[in-house]
Amino acid sequence: MLACLTSRNAAAAGLTAALMTIAAVPAEAASTPQALVDNARYTVEKMLRNPETKPFAGLLRRAQAVLIVPSLIKASFLIGGEGGSGVLLARDREGRWSNPAFYDIGAGSIGLQFGFQDSEVVFLIMSRRTLEAMLQAKLKLGADASIAAGPFGVGYEGATALNLRADIYSYALSRGAFFGASFEGSVTVEDRDRNRAYYGPGATARAIVVQRRFANPGAAQLLRALGAP
Repeated sequence: MLACLTSRNAAAAGLTAALMTIAAVPAEAASTPQALVDNARYTVEKMLRNPETKPFAGLLRRAQAVLIVPSLIKASFLIGGEGGSGVLLARDREGRWSNPAFYDIGAGSIGLQFGFQDSEVVFLIMSRRTLEAMLQAKLKLGADASIAAGPFGVGYEGATALNLRADIYSYALSRGAFFGASFEGSVTVEDRDRNRAYYGPGATARAIVVQRRFANPGAAQLLRALGAP
């Protein structure tokens, strides 16, 4: 009995530590909305300049929207989870990027698992339907929208040869290496507090990325990194 209780206590302590890490590290990495926007720019620049992710640029040119998460934490001790904060930007019919709206992403899992990982992730949203589902808070990756790891390889001409079948393509960078990661089951949620803090009262994701009612000059460098004039 004592051994059983000890085992349960250890598992509970490990779970608590994992969840505290998931919650705390993204907040520390982006302590202010502007810091999160700046970190999102750095992530995009890394993806664009690395030869391993040459197809990323071609996909980005075709994407209807993009969700950039500079720090996505995965931690687990028997029961695990992932979480992070990011920014969502969308194109208008002329191809111009909106200002960024703030979003959180997270998921949980149960099973034999141990570990910790901090990744930079970019989700390329290829359809307006998927963007609309995200704005309506009805998007679960893998269930409501198909998601696939973006293609890799310096010889892959993503701008001309890509067959766009997935609703979302993901690119992830962890410990200096790009990899294809599974994000099925993850849920995206609008961060209303950060949106209001960055833009002012009445700032919602829809008002920012679709209606274009809000802007902040602090996002200018991120827009340039994405290819805005």
